[in-house]
Amino acid sequence: MKQAELITAVAKKTGLTARGAKDAVQAVFATIQGSLAKGDSVRTTLGTFGIGKRGARQGRNPRTGESIKIKASRTIRFKASKPLKDKVNKR
Repeated sequence: MKQAELITAVAKKTGLTARGAKDAVQAVFATIQGSLAKGDSVRTTLGTFGIGKRGARQGRNPRTGESIKIKASRTIRFKASKPLKDKVNKR
């Protein structure tokens, strides 16, 4: 499902206009992004969005085979909730 399809589905389920649904969906995404940028986790009925840390490590350039240093970084993690897992596995 693309974002445009999600907006259409939200509009149909809530009775909002397409513009209102678009604003609502974008506001939810912006709020999640803002919280993650601050390092906070976000818990929803779908699951928990959080920040994970990757340590610095050695890598290899696949083109040349040369050894390179990969810097430590932060990444986004998502852990699905039990109700979501159950619904997906019900098929």
